Amino acid sequence: MKYIPQLINLLAAGILLLSFAMISQRRIASLINIFALQGAALVAASVLLGYTSSNPDLYVSAGLTLALKVILIPWLLYRVIHRLNVRWDVEPLINVPTLMIVGIGLVIFSFSLALPISRLSASIAGGSLGIALACVLLSFMMMITRSRAVPQVIGFLSMENGLIFAATAATGGMPMIVEFGIALDVLVGILILGVFMFQIREQFDSLDIHNLEKLKED
Repeated sequence: MKYIPQLINLLAAGILLLSFAMISQRRIASLINIFALQGAALVAASVLLGYTSSNPDLYVSAGLTLALKVILIPWLLYRVIHRLNVRWDVEPLINVPTLMIVGIGLVIFSFSLALPISRLSASIAGGSLGIALACVLLSFMMMITRSRAVPQVIGFLSMENGLIFAATAATGGMPMIVEFGIALDVLVGILILGVFMFQIREQFDSLDIHNLEKLKED
């Protein structure tokens, strides 16, 4: 029992390291694998928090995350990249060393911003709020520094992982109806983005979203 807070902090550190791995990864299949591992770490953290707080909603959250973020969505993304024959992402708009330096700055900023809130949190994972906020900002940075649709989708999903972990770390979980609503929104969003990616590929023979600028000329 006394080791659970350390295990949660270890999982939080793992989620943060996986966020850094995402921003440096160019191979899309590996990016999907990293996203699935991040989801698995979030599942484990939710289960541990549910056990210590005796909150059954966290078990539901863990089950939804396992079904969607670890199994279903990675499977759907694998089908997309195989059907579109996409294997490698292009170079990010900013080189990887610069992205890492900016990422470290975002982590420092996140911990500074979250420190007053962490002190007020009664959750045993309150100290991990800075890590959760850093994951959100790193995912957002990955979205704006990638030009292809698939990495941007993964960045959006990773950002949602960070938001769920932030809510869990600070408050001990969200109401169940909210979690079901978020899960449904994410699933519908993935289906829409899948259709969107197929349409881009059909029209431009590429998933580079810069091709959408050509529509301005029509």
